Amino acid sequence: MRRSEFLRAVDEEFGARANAMTHDLFLGDVGMTAHDALEAGIPPRQIWLALCAEADVPPERRYGVGRVEPRRH
Repeated sequence: MRRSEFLRAVDEEFGARANAMTHDLFLGDVGMTAHDALEAGIPPRQIWLALCAEADVPPERRYGVGRVEPRRH
């Protein structure tokens, strides 16, 4: 998962709460907020899974999110 995919996934899952979820919610699995974890160089996939666990996102919405649909020619 790239950083851009992480940010897209957060926006899609949390909508208007996305900023608060990444800046205010402490993620026990990474020991800091998602924003701070990104800045510290922790892989976005690890942060995404920690955020999902902390926010009780159902498992079926945790994998493969944030990817842009392939272009059709």
